[in-house]
Amino acid sequence: MQTASPEACPALVLNADYRPLSYYPLSVWCWQDAIKAVFLERVNIVSNYDQVVRSPSFEMKLPSVVSLKSYIKPARFPAFTRFNVFLRDKFQCQYCASERDLTFDHLLPRARGGRTTWDNVVTACAPCNLRKGSKVPKECGMHPAKLPKQPTVMELHANGRHFPPNYLHESWQDYLYWDSELEP
Repeated sequence: MQTASPEACPALVLNADYRPLSYYPLSVWCWQDAIKAVFLERVNIVSNYDQVVRSPSFEMKLPSVVSLKSYIKPARFPAFTRFNVFLRDKFQCQYCASERDLTFDHLLPRARGGRTTWDNVVTACAPCNLRKGSKVPKECGMHPAKLPKQPTVMELHANGRHFPPNYLHESWQDYLYWDSELEP
């Protein structure tokens, strides 16, 4: 049986209420940060990997799930980032529904004074963005499938359940809620 390297053993970080601190990106720490937090008594170990790390005087199983001892109040609204805009729009061009070569599109183009805000930016594939150019949707007949708005953290979590991360350790399953049966 081959043992995994510690680098392949991230720890899922839960808030004090046993919910992930974040789904997007998923709140995980590298093994070193998890062990440091254990020694600083900032977290409780909820579950461990079988993988052990050793020093001359110490041996410890690597934590696979930790929970914070102090509750951190989650933000109500997410930060405006490219990833969060794509997640809000479910990683689809709002003009043609393509999932390839995604970019930002400003409904009111920046060249015409448009700002980079939640209510002026949509996900667009590069060909649609190029075709729209510096026109407003009415001028070019290209209207987004959904008008942009600032999402709540809960809306992003709901959208994100359609896109689980590539790595999910079995010990994390009780704390994460991705469901391939959800409707789009």
